[in-house]
Amino acid sequence: MSQSEGYDINRSVDELLRFSADQLKSISRIRLIGYGLLLLALFDFFQTVIPPQFMNAAWELQTMGALMERIPVPLLGLGLVFFGEDYNRSGLESLVVKVLSWLSLLLAILCFLLVPLGIVDSVRVNNQNTQEIAAQADRQLAQLEQIEQQVGGGSQADLQNLATELNRLGLPVDTTNPEQLRGEVLARIPQAREQVQQQARQLQSNRRLALLESSTKWILAAIISAVLFLMIWRGTAWAR
Repeated sequence: MSQSEGYDINRSVDELLRFSADQLKSISRIRLIGYGLLLLALFDFFQTVIPPQFMNAAWELQTMGALMERIPVPLLGLGLVFFGEDYNRSGLESLVVKVLSWLSLLLAILCFLLVPLGIVDSVRVNNQNTQEIAAQADRQLAQLEQIEQQVGGGSQADLQNLATELNRLGLPVDTTNPEQLRGEVLARIPQAREQVQQQARQLQSNRRLALLESSTKWILAAIISAVLFLMIWRGTAWAR
């Protein structure tokens, strides 16, 4: 072997060692970022679920939505922690990644369980919205019924108050002509009833649409997240 060949071999070995050292530093930084993201995800989780309000459909659905909005953080954190597989893992870290591997399976199961919970809670919230809007409409219709009954034997001052109430409901009444006030108030009552019912139907439609959009997004996110967590678990058999 010539001197030049020996020099080339030594230089190649030095470059390989330097590359391995740089690669090790990069992998360590990537894994450290992953652990940091997992800690941040843990803080978000406790902030989201505390205080718990189980059996409250609205709280359960909103909590599910908040968790699904934050689910990319633990997914990315796990991906970074498992980067490089078992390369240069210490004994303690080998135990940690083993726990995290099984945690991935647990998270996959929990995400799958959120799917039927999200569906059931969406139905419950929609029913609650329907009852709330119907109760509000019934109260307004009862007010209109009371107004109609009071118009017949009410004084001019009573009519002025009733006209003010109709104005508050969004049905302007001319109070400057006392002779026509009673008839105008009575004429406005059917229109007011129709307006209350129409507003109730529109409000219910808007809430149902918003609920459908949100719940569909969160349920799909739960399914996708479950599949991804399951893939992480299957891909980290080396850690178990």
